[in-house]
Amino acid sequence: MTKIHTTAGAALRTALIAGASLIAMTGAAHAQSASGATQTPEQQQARIEALEAQLEALSGQIADLKAATAASLKDVRTAQAQTTVSIAGGKPTIASGDGAFSANIHAVMQLDATWYNQDSGLPATTTGRDLNSGTNFRRARLGVDGKAFKNFDYGVLLDFGGAGTDGAGQLQELYLQYNYAPFKVKVGAFAPNLGLEDAASTNGSLFPERPSGSEATRGLAGADRRISLQAQAVGERWLISGAVTGAKAGDGATFDEQLGYVGRVAFIPFKGYDWLTHVGVNASRVAQPAQTAVAGAYPITVEDRPELRTDGTRLVSTGAIDSSGARHYGLELAAQKKNFLIQGEYFDIALDRRNRAANVTDPKFSGWYLEGGWVLTGEQRKYNAANFAFDAPAIDNPFDPKAGKWGAWELAARYSVLDLNHHEYATVAADRVRGGVQEIATVGLNWFPNSVTKFSLDYLDVDVDRRDAAGLQIGQSYKAVNLRSQYAF
Repeated sequence: MTKIHTTAGAALRTALIAGASLIAMTGAAHAQSASGATQTPEQQQARIEALEAQLEALSGQIADLKAATAASLKDVRTAQAQTTVSIAGGKPTIASGDGAFSANIHAVMQLDATWYNQDSGLPATTTGRDLNSGTNFRRARLGVDGKAFKNFDYGVLLDFGGAGTDGAGQLQELYLQYNYAPFKVKVGAFAPNLGLEDAASTNGSLFPERPSGSEATRGLAGADRRISLQAQAVGERWLISGAVTGAKAGDGATFDEQLGYVGRVAFIPFKGYDWLTHVGVNASRVAQPAQTAVAGAYPITVEDRPELRTDGTRLVSTGAIDSSGARHYGLELAAQKKNFLIQGEYFDIALDRRNRAANVTDPKFSGWYLEGGWVLTGEQRKYNAANFAFDAPAIDNPFDPKAGKWGAWELAARYSVLDLNHHEYATVAADRVRGGVQEIATVGLNWFPNSVTKFSLDYLDVDVDRRDAAGLQIGQSYKAVNLRSQYAF
């Protein structure tokens, strides 16, 4: 485009100079005539012929300018119509020349290898008394996303991974989004924006899994595969998001599906050249639980696995509670300074029992976590302005031993608590919920050889205090070591 503009500009300048010269010559001739200077007929004829020659030259330059302009427009239209294919950053992309359409191919491999170190001789009643040490494809995804007609985004994603066992394949995401800055409207099956950890990409997270408090909370009315209609507005330092949600894609049939609402407000109150602070609140409401029986059963279960999925056993769970609704409130805080990051969230969860008996209360639960990361090689984790969450750091020196480059290295630590007990020692048995208290301390080392590859080594110290209906301890304490190998583009 620069060359085209330069050619047309040169032709235009030439035409203007010629025209100016002609006007100057005509003015000079007129001035001489007005001053009374005497010219012979031969001199006058010669001057007229010279002026005619100038006019003819100017006409030719104007014709050339028209031809150059037409050729330039043709070149522009040709360039706009051309389709481009690229693999920038390891991501295959096909795009139209005018940028109105694009298709990006995505693939994710996350392979976990886990060793559980449990006490021997645990009672037979212990939940998860022999967890499976082994391997598991946590995520094995393939999909396409992109743009259509400039203002529409779309995405299709399948997942063949799983928790405990590899999946046969299921729809992970299928959505269409319309963008009209600063607004976005999204419909389909996807995870609605519901928190700091929830919104972050699992490809670049500090740890293999979200903290249990975040995972248990998002499972009420959000989480992956949730059929939703979401509206979102995003500014430079603020985000407002809300969604109406239903069942999850792939769920079994019910008599009436769940109806819920989720919302999030986040903003950056303070920001500098290499630092920022983040504050946010999030909430969800299950207005109508799914009806699972003709006679009327509306169960809601709050639970999670112990922040690893090689074994799919859930060590804490409220069990199914017949409910007329549920809600959660969340608070999120974060601060980043250069290559240091610290963030945390607190969650308050409550269920409304259906047909609650006398002396039986509505159960309440809670969870929280605090985690931080320090990129040893100096890179800074990216703050994603589209969803107000932190992504993986940019890699200043992609792995190349010959050049003495070793990628990015990061230390991480987290402490999380999920309390699913409610009046666990109440005199009225129906009022008790003995879901258990789970506390996990995790330290990890993340290595990013390049923008599409990641390896993480994590050590987890897990403690679960949980009692059964008879008051017997069915929890346990154990250690776990996990190695995750990831390739994602």
